[in-house]
Amino acid sequence: MASLLSTALNVTARLAPGPAGRRAFALFVRPLGRARLRPEEADPMARAVRGRMVVYGTAVTTYRWGDGPRPVLVVHGWSSRASRFAGLIEALRAQGRTVISFDAPGHGESEGRASTIRDYRAIIGRLYAEHGDFSAVVAHSFGVLATFSMLHDGMRADRVVGIGGVADFDYLVARFRAGLDLGEGVGRALRAHVERRLFPGDPDIWRRLEAPPPGAGGGGRPPNRLGGTGGSPAAAPDHARAGNGT
Repeated sequence: MASLLSTALNVTARLAPGPAGRRAFALFVRPLGRARLRPEEADPMARAVRGRMVVYGTAVTTYRWGDGPRPVLVVHGWSSRASRFAGLIEALRAQGRTVISFDAPGHGESEGRASTIRDYRAIIGRLYAEHGDFSAVVAHSFGVLATFSMLHDGMRADRVVGIGGVADFDYLVARFRAGLDLGEGVGRALRAHVERRLFPGDPDIWRRLEAPPPGAGGGGRPPNRLGGTGGSPAAAPDHARAGNGT
């Protein structure tokens, strides 16, 4: 099936890049199944105050533990969900910290079947508008890329912890191509479709979809940044290190 699909996309990309980009995009934004709540996550998640926001027509579930200022934002990765951080959330609550999180579209308790970097950015942006500066952001995998793109845009956090982080969007495209044996033409078509569909008229978007290099400062980037190098379904360790700070 993958061989037939890859052949069809590779040929289409040469003859009609537009349709190839649309088809590749439809595959690219679909999570690898919907992760289920684990038994050990049930109690911490039951203690959360749930909220709801609609992002580009899709209902998204948000979570809050505590009601203090300058919360810790937790951002899950691809094909994951907020509940995977239940142990960390419990530890942060034991320290008296307020924690907020969400399930991206197509993940966890949120609606939809697909999710994009634009969705993550919109959700994080609305949480930031509601709560103000974060005392910390803890993000995993795809969530790391979304977090740093928002820092590029002026979001402020005292500290960012990235676990198995994706350092730039092109890496995701490369992994997607490799997984389906797709040629460079499909990658170019996919990238062009992302530009047209998600960020029309924004020529600077690719720079903002990169984690800043270690030691970079300025803008909304935090003065202290910790980068995780753990494994992740989306990021190999060497690539994760590319987005690390101190």
